[in-house]
Amino acid sequence: MVLNMAKTMTEPRGKELIELYRANYAIAQDAKLTEEMILQHWELEKHLTHELLESKPESRWETFEKCYSTLYRELDWLNRLIDSNEKEENLDVKYAHWIELIGSVPKKVYEIGSGKGKLITYLATQGYECRATEITRERGEKWVNCISNLTWSNSDGIHFEHFEPINTYDVAISDQVVEHLHPDDLVEHFRGVLQILVSGGRYIFMTPHVHAGPSDISRVFRCEKAMGMHLKEYTYRELAIKLKQAGFKFVRTKMPNSKKIERILGNFYKSNLSHTIYLNYLCLIESLIQCLPNQEMRQKALGKVGHSFKFSQQIVMIAEKK
Repeated sequence: MVLNMAKTMTEPRGKELIELYRANYAIAQDAKLTEEMILQHWELEKHLTHELLESKPESRWETFEKCYSTLYRELDWLNRLIDSNEKEENLDVKYAHWIELIGSVPKKVYEIGSGKGKLITYLATQGYECRATEITRERGEKWVNCISNLTWSNSDGIHFEHFEPINTYDVAISDQVVEHLHPDDLVEHFRGVLQILVSGGRYIFMTPHVHAGPSDISRVFRCEKAMGMHLKEYTYRELAIKLKQAGFKFVRTKMPNSKKIERILGNFYKSNLSHTIYLNYLCLIESLIQCLPNQEMRQKALGKVGHSFKFSQQIVMIAEKK
């Protein structure tokens, strides 16, 4: 009982809680936000997270669709307020790293978890043939403008071969998605992506690093680990193992943008061996950070090594099909 009370005492409340929440979700200062709204979000998300984790494979899509529809229906202000503090950005700059990773047109691009469709809409305007997808329409098709080379569909987020023809897409992408999947489904998710890619096709995705987290609403309440709808946050090593287990031929990450390193390494900089060495290097760093006794220390360590050792708080994975 004493432990529970102590834990409650450390949780932020009032103005502090509101400001933490604003910062975490990039909510504008002039947007109406109350402690009651945040607590409602927290309690609902914990309840829905329990449902998601307890869901059975045969009914998981229905459970996920119901839970996410409930979240955005009961907290209708989420779509309105989240990212409301984002300044007008140059999209060519904002999404330049995606263009670099995907490569030049023409390519058929399949996005998993398109949300409001900002990224996939931009890619369509750049000439890629694009397919946007979501498990629910709550954050889906209604956000996407009518563009001739952009189509929309729903899927269960796992068995993509049931929704798309196999051997079809050059590139599959997802941004902040795999952490929302049921951990038991991760390998099956990777296998589903593998099925719809052409030979030589790539799955490129970004997800928060576990040592930088938690990166969901749990961060606002200073939790040690994700307790909201980030069902599991990962390391490079965990993801690389799961991708290989699913059947991907070559797994790598984005090399650091460093003209100095590229000049020193020359042609070796872009070789498969250099990519393998760099991924193993990141796995070593995260293993050392993992030895620290608590998450606060791991967060601080990751922040310190981030710039000096080219370690991003966002994992970028690139997996290639045979």
